[in-house]
Amino acid sequence: MSALYDQLKPHLDKTYALNVALTMLSFDNSTAAPKEAIEYTSKAIGLLSGEHYNALINEEVKHLLEQLSTEQEQALLSLEEKAIVKNLNKEYKLMAAIPPEEFQAYQILLAKAYPIWEAAKNNNDYDSFSPTLEEIISYSKKFAAYNQKEGQKLYDVPLNDFEEGFNVEILDEFFSKLRTALTPLVHKVNEKSEAIQTDFLHQDYNIDIQRSFCRFLAEYIGFDFNRGVIAESEHPFTTNLHNHDVRITNHFQKNRPDFAIFSVIHEGGHALYEQGVDDAITMTPIGQGTSMGMHESQSRFYENNLGRSLSFWTPIYSRLQEAFPSQLKAVSLKQFYQAVNHAHSSLIRTEADELTYPFHVMIRYEIEKMIFEGTITAAELPAVWNQKYQEYLGVCPSTDTEGILQDMHWAVGSFGYFPSYALGSAIAAQIFHHLKTVMPLERYLEEGNLKPIQTYLNQHIHRFGKAKNTQELLQDMTKEPFNPDYYISYLTDKYTALYHL
Repeated sequence: MSALYDQLKPHLDKTYALNVALTMLSFDNSTAAPKEAIEYTSKAIGLLSGEHYNALINEEVKHLLEQLSTEQEQALLSLEEKAIVKNLNKEYKLMAAIPPEEFQAYQILLAKAYPIWEAAKNNNDYDSFSPTLEEIISYSKKFAAYNQKEGQKLYDVPLNDFEEGFNVEILDEFFSKLRTALTPLVHKVNEKSEAIQTDFLHQDYNIDIQRSFCRFLAEYIGFDFNRGVIAESEHPFTTNLHNHDVRITNHFQKNRPDFAIFSVIHEGGHALYEQGVDDAITMTPIGQGTSMGMHESQSRFYENNLGRSLSFWTPIYSRLQEAFPSQLKAVSLKQFYQAVNHAHSSLIRTEADELTYPFHVMIRYEIEKMIFEGTITAAELPAVWNQKYQEYLGVCPSTDTEGILQDMHWAVGSFGYFPSYALGSAIAAQIFHHLKTVMPLERYLEEGNLKPIQTYLNQHIHRFGKAKNTQELLQDMTKEPFNPDYYISYLTDKYTALYHL
């Protein structure tokens, strides 16, 4: 036992409590808060953010962390406490480099930015959002510069925040490998895109019935409604206060039931990760998913590797048919499977198929590189966005709503986040391959028995929270480091078979 760690704990508890308050305000702002509330609520967010900053960044915490990092004190700590000190040291260094008045002003800006983005998206009015985005970019680059190391690219700083150990050099190689391997496959599939019937997914599907079925799906994959809720928002997301309060949101369209169906499975994968964090660490700095890439691997694994498989729907497709008899009664399970895996170049990332999805991420990654290299301004972003969509996917947005404004991430300052989506898909494919070697995965799915899958993931990933990083989790579970070849093989095999190439 360490007496110094006991002195640190009240600081951790206060930081956690303030973070809960900020998370609740953020969740409410995205779901239930009145549109005109944020101008006033942002003041409370700014004050709470300042308190959160001061609770962590102070001389007492700095001294305690320095002492707890010594060899003598490390010997007195448990494995979880060592991980907490390591994580806190990293967070402290990042935050301490930012002047408190700038941090607080930035939090107020972000609180106001989300509704400005939402209105701009709904009104196809990028110009109304552009000045705010320019401010966010300026802060993001300034904060990255505060933490930039000698010889390090500026964009490497936010990339490492979201996925420790990954930088521009590694990601350039990763995306280059995907581009080389998948571009010919995308062209072949686009040529045969009309071979798969999808019109039955574009009929009128009652939204109340969609809600009910999505609730069933969340519970089916293992989401615990005693420790979680589902709300609605413009952009589906997952957040949590601790492992006994995990919140997901969904978004419904009456003529696209597949959007809500796979959104709830996707967000459910995120939620299972958070609900699976061990009770002993859930309210500590390591009590959440270890990285954006690993987090996205869990959502993509459930949404795509499991949720878009024939085996997943074998025991439950009849239930969907019963919910929507006029739309699906004459549609076979095989036809439904083909339709929800239909691939074609499109404009919206969140609605993209598995095959073209990484190109959506690649475009955002390349634009973010340009932003951090200083070669583009916020006003120039729509034109570059449209040009890259034409180049990579052969489609061009006719409005900014379906182009540059479609994602919320830049409105909340999440630069460096997007690559995690592609990394997550690749990690998911590696995990999927591994699970097929250690359990009868297909049989479990066909039996409607997803519990062994959830249990295995909990034992090897979820319960550790941030105590291990992505590479450590993969190495311990699969006995090899991150390997994108499984992702390329998975997509190639799946779409070659689906389109009879």
